[in-house]
Amino acid sequence: MIFLFSKTFFAKTSFILSLFPFKHSRQMARSAIDEVSETGSFTRTASTFRRFISRDPNSQFPAESGRYHLYISYACPWASRCLAYLKIKGLEKAISFTSVKPIWEQTKETDEHRGWVFPATNTEEPGAEPDPLNGAKTIRDLYELASTNYSGKFTVPVLWDKKLKTIVNNESAEIIRMFNTEFNDIAENASLDLHPSDQRDQIDGTNEWIYNGINNGVYRCGFATKQGPYDE
Repeated sequence: MIFLFSKTFFAKTSFILSLFPFKHSRQMARSAIDEVSETGSFTRTASTFRRFISRDPNSQFPAESGRYHLYISYACPWASRCLAYLKIKGLEKAISFTSVKPIWEQTKETDEHRGWVFPATNTEEPGAEPDPLNGAKTIRDLYELASTNYSGKFTVPVLWDKKLKTIVNNESAEIIRMFNTEFNDIAENASLDLHPSDQRDQIDGTNEWIYNGINNGVYRCGFATKQGPYDE
């Protein structure tokens, strides 16, 4: 679905974004709001945890059943595609998952950052659950547990290593590739290849077009704070 935004929507969005501080220090938590530049344009920064799970049993992150946990939000399309891959490949018994609440909330009393949070109980928010592994209250807690000096965004998806208590990867494009190939020894649908070699160029080209023109285009439009970047 392609969303068309009017100038009235742009004006309302600009007002809402004006309520948030855009400047941040290295110590301050970050979100997509902080990716709006002084020119009013939204520029997405790269994901920071880019390590890989491998079918090689001697690798740092071997593809072991029960070792990894996927944190998502059903409100995030990038996180949702990771969950889709997990289910389609038949990895539900091998990789557990938890969803946070669908709406950002304040993550700490000591600053103004708002981001993904876990519900306090299983009944607070349909589909969302408390963190079953670390007792984290927010996705931010997981990032700070994985890296005490972390200064990037606190995003989902998060692919978590239960054994090493760290984030393996937070880039959805890489997580789905790992789910597609590296867990085939334990996947129920191991023969299903969602990225076949003879169709990769077409798949990757289509993904790039959808990402730039639609998925990320919505962010560029919705987070723009000036007319020029909005029109682009």
